[in-house]
Amino acid sequence: MDTAISVRDVTKCYSEGAGCVSALRGVNLDVCRGEIVMLIGPSGSGKTTLLSIMGCILSATAGDVEIDGEQVSRLPESELPRVRRDHMGFVFQGFNLFPTLTAGENVELMLDVKGIRGPRARKQSQELLDSVGLAEKFDTSPANLSGGQKQRVAIARALAGDPAIILADEPTAALDSHTGRSVMEMLKSLAHERGRAVVVVTHDPRVVEFGDRAIRIEDGLIAS
Repeated sequence: MDTAISVRDVTKCYSEGAGCVSALRGVNLDVCRGEIVMLIGPSGSGKTTLLSIMGCILSATAGDVEIDGEQVSRLPESELPRVRRDHMGFVFQGFNLFPTLTAGENVELMLDVKGIRGPRARKQSQELLDSVGLAEKFDTSPANLSGGQKQRVAIARALAGDPAIILADEPTAALDSHTGRSVMEMLKSLAHERGRAVVVVTHDPRVVEFGDRAIRIEDGLIAS
């Protein structure tokens, strides 16, 4: 399979007083296009830290990270926004929609970040919302959307610019079980039918079954 993310011997330490606390300790992991990988484990185990390093939001203290074949762990910080823009879409627990913008405008804003503007952006925003079953909500504000609809808008926004990698941090935590399953089915479809590499951090045991692999992290180490 085609590797989208490669993590080798990654360590992350945070300063604490005169010493440091290790959040990750020599993690190795590959994620391929066309698969959905679940990162599971207790709070504080290092799951979100690993996702953030994969997403070039945090830098590793040591080790190597490759995104679509590009070595990113030694890039200057000024280069990391380019990597995120060109390769990744992000889905968050809290949706992170702009409340003063409509659903369509929230998606258009991400398209603007990726250099797509004007009528072309509006058309693509409409198509992306249609792809998540929300074509009729284009002009609706987030305040008038359900939790599941907000998360689907967030997924449409994550797909702006057709990224190869989708990273989701607790995407079902704010949703009821039925809606959470619907969101996970959508993410699984993005992997299996559209060839994305999808990584999901979750505490929710009800959604683990949607993963092709479940990677358990404990005390900064891959346990299984």
